[in-house]
Amino acid sequence: MLVRLLYASRSTQPHTQELLDAILTRSQQHNPGHGITGVLCFSGNIFMQVLEGGRSEVSALYNHIASDPRHQGVELLSFEEIGERRFASWTMGQVNLAKVNPSLLLRYSEKSQLDPFSMSGGSALALLEELIATASIVGRCSH
Repeated sequence: MLVRLLYASRSTQPHTQELLDAILTRSQQHNPGHGITGVLCFSGNIFMQVLEGGRSEVSALYNHIASDPRHQGVELLSFEEIGERRFASWTMGQVNLAKVNPSLLLRYSEKSQLDPFSMSGGSALALLEELIATASIVGRCSH
């Protein structure tokens, strides 16, 4: 059974390229063997991530992330059973929302800054789909 999980969190560490590289490298090494795909968005100290895969694997990864001391305020935005993946092309794609047109963020949220804590899960997923459509997601593919 496939599921999609979307969560948001705040980083407890200063946002550096080294921190992001470490997160993405670990994801890209770990996720394929567990059948997990997804996308990580970040802006400032805020992270928003969608994970897709088997229910047990996605749940285990989310529980690991929620207990990771590098994250605080981890909040589940959406969890659903799915018939197919929307983010199947990435072991873990990434989006730096500081480089995205602010009007795109404003289309789905109250302000032109990433604040997934004030967005509905549906709006957050729609934003991620728009980012795919505009080729804003970068990272290593799962192929």
